[in-house]
Amino acid sequence: MTETAAAIAEAVRAGRRSALSVAEEAIARIRARNGAIGAVTRLLDDRALAEARAVDTIVAAGGDPGPLAGVPYGVKDLFDVAGLPNTAGAAMRRGAAPATGDAEAIARMRGAGAVLVATLNMDEFAYGFATVNAAFGTTRNPHDGERLAGGSSGGSAAAVASGMLPLALGSDTNGSIRVPAALCGLYGLKPAHGSLAMSGVYPFVDSFDDIGPFATSIADLKLAWQVLGGVDGASGVRVARLGGWFEANISTELVEAIDRLGAHLGGLARVEFPEVDRARSAAFLMTAAEGGARHLPELRRRPMEFDPATRDRLIAGAMLPTPHYLAAQAFRATFSGAVSALFEQHDVLIAPCVGEVAPLIEDPFITVDGARVPARAHLGRLTQPLSFIGLPVIAVPLYRPGKLPLGLQLVGTPGREGALFALAERLEADGVIGFSPPA
Repeated sequence: MTETAAAIAEAVRAGRRSALSVAEEAIARIRARNGAIGAVTRLLDDRALAEARAVDTIVAAGGDPGPLAGVPYGVKDLFDVAGLPNTAGAAMRRGAAPATGDAEAIARMRGAGAVLVATLNMDEFAYGFATVNAAFGTTRNPHDGERLAGGSSGGSAAAVASGMLPLALGSDTNGSIRVPAALCGLYGLKPAHGSLAMSGVYPFVDSFDDIGPFATSIADLKLAWQVLGGVDGASGVRVARLGGWFEANISTELVEAIDRLGAHLGGLARVEFPEVDRARSAAFLMTAAEGGARHLPELRRRPMEFDPATRDRLIAGAMLPTPHYLAAQAFRATFSGAVSALFEQHDVLIAPCVGEVAPLIEDPFITVDGARVPARAHLGRLTQPLSFIGLPVIAVPLYRPGKLPLGLQLVGTPGREGALFALAERLEADGVIGFSPPA
């Protein structure tokens, strides 16, 4: 069984294990396993060992290094790491000026005693749901190496699911934490927009970008969230399921799993968001426009240095007329108001993360309305409407030992994240959701 972050921290604080030995074991696991997975882009041996020794020094002096004492973790390769270029997954940034300091999230993790061990693979500039990267390779799903890990935080998800690390940080713009969490069978958090510090994180779309953790237990996820700055407000747990858009184009086994979960909870009312298709389109448009505008100077100066799969999408976004962007932005306010009304009656809404199991790397498509569409652009069709209005979401894995993972979204409202964690804790305790290690 994968060792939890909480168990590691407790053992290190009590002096039963040294943080140095934990770090050395994590480094050894990465060296043994990463070749088959392709999750790690840089192994930070020297830094990890130094941070681990610092934790041990605090313990030896009778101090408490923090709630993540000695816990090894990795970060998506768009967090500033002092002394290293922030590549944002792009070959053209390998020669960027080294970061002068750590991202705020890394500083908070270090302050809690965690030990940074690696940077992790991603789609270039976080634009995709596949973690197929022309420069740094494809990250493979630990449950089946022939399948995608999802993206754009695929390296973070695969590093945790494969047991290389107990925790990892990623970013989520339109589903980039929730999609790989679902496909790799993990817990992942997309926090309420703007609720966690983004300083030192390479930006993609300011309107939607957020950071969050991956973990193999809801307790570890909550612990990391609190370290990063999450505040656990009290809340009830009135639950419903999202229908309409969120029930179309999903696999039969996923429908049956949600039905069973509903029965386990005593039956769930169905609710629907209005005009979800329009919300998803508006989010798609805003993403393309903001991403295109951000990268336009480099697109003009050195277009051939971009990953072709990223470059063409960014160019298309940069060409979108401003009135279209403004119309999408205006609709966001309308959509947010309509969704907020539903949360007057419900604390948590349940929906799938992805409609099916991970696609094959050699056949990277999913089926939507009877048509095969590219997974890189469309795996987030169920996550994107939620990012559009900044809702907090926990991705939870259905407990499926020996089967390819499927995941659900527990959707809430800002300031009431406690309801999401409370429901996840109950479902995990009941054996409905939970991490199943790769066979």
